[in-house]
Amino acid sequence: MKFRATLLSALLVVSLVGAAAAPAAATQEGEAYSGSHVEFQTQNSAVAGYAVNDAIIVENVSVQSSEEARSQAGLGADAGLSTATEFSGAGLQLASQTSLSATVSVESGAEMQAHDNSRGIFQVRANDGAQMVHANLSSDAEAESESDERVVVTKEDGSQGTFIVVGDGEVVVNEEGNVTAEVEEGSQLVYRQYDDGERSDDDEQQERMIQNGTATAEVFVESAAESGQDSADDGEDSAEDGSDEGEEAAASVVEYGQATTVEVTSRSENTINMTAERSQSEGKVVLATVSDEAFSSAEDVEVLVDGEAAAQADSYSEVEQAAQGGDNSAYYVSQSSSAEAFRATDVAIGVNHFSERDVSMQSDGGSGDDGGMTGGDGAGFGVFAAVAALGAALLATRRL
Repeated sequence: MKFRATLLSALLVVSLVGAAAAPAAATQEGEAYSGSHVEFQTQNSAVAGYAVNDAIIVENVSVQSSEEARSQAGLGADAGLSTATEFSGAGLQLASQTSLSATVSVESGAEMQAHDNSRGIFQVRANDGAQMVHANLSSDAEAESESDERVVVTKEDGSQGTFIVVGDGEVVVNEEGNVTAEVEEGSQLVYRQYDDGERSDDDEQQERMIQNGTATAEVFVESAAESGQDSADDGEDSAEDGSDEGEEAAASVVEYGQATTVEVTSRSENTINMTAERSQSEGKVVLATVSDEAFSSAEDVEVLVDGEAAAQADSYSEVEQAAQGGDNSAYYVSQSSSAEAFRATDVAIGVNHFSERDVSMQSDGGSGDDGGMTGGDGAGFGVFAAVAALGAALLATRRL
């Protein structure tokens, strides 16, 4: 990715120098973003060359207000989207970026956010009025509608990705074989990439929960090396608190709305602590993908909510039931369909009610040791650690 970032920067410099040398020619100013998993470039009215793990998925994405886009495409207010193959996107610019995400502001009232995680997730939010999104796919990709809310993209190498409408809206394959979506104010279009072949049944279950608003946040935890972070800069601070080097840079959070916020407050080799908060009391599901390199024995994970053990479920359906007024929170563990180079475990956590909950994922060996973690430890965590220590002492006494 660093080589490609250098190449993109060089191309951008050449483009700008050429524009300065020929002022009569039309100019296209832009900026490049290059992370460990995701890279793209902004132009005057489009995001170009959106690539996930070095593979270009979308040649360009443009966004315009629905009213303006329909007018440009000659569509009436009730006309279908399939004939909306072209419209002039609104102006946009790279508004902010961090090591794990980039935000593009769109003049029509939309916001695009790309997340530098293994799924290469990007969101287009309709913040001010309904918005229309047009995505030209790469030449080796083919799109197929599964429903009014989901379109699946398949590349020649067999890898797949999905466009998902979250909230009110529609996404279709247009007459040119590309993707057009219309989302109402407060709704969004989401893209998730699967780079190791066809998406699994578990992937489809996660998509369904994201689409219907059951899963309102997604967390990705990677090692510093996998996230492409240079941990040398923060190694001194990490040594002081006993945490893994680069831990803060390796936790990526995607929030799908419904007034839900999630923060990874601390992480060690076998414990991940999060705070999940909602303004409403209704329970929701938090999805987590944890790298085998970042979290030992992830397949044997246990989940605690406010210090109390959640029930281990046998399916996503049981997790949803727990989030829909269940007596207790519950979690389901499955093997992630991530690529061979990025082995991970998926954990779906159904939190039975809100407003603010402390959620802890602990693998074998993590329940009695906080691994030198700082922050995020609610009262329940201290009680759990004390009980674990008492149990160990009693066992030692019996052995004597």
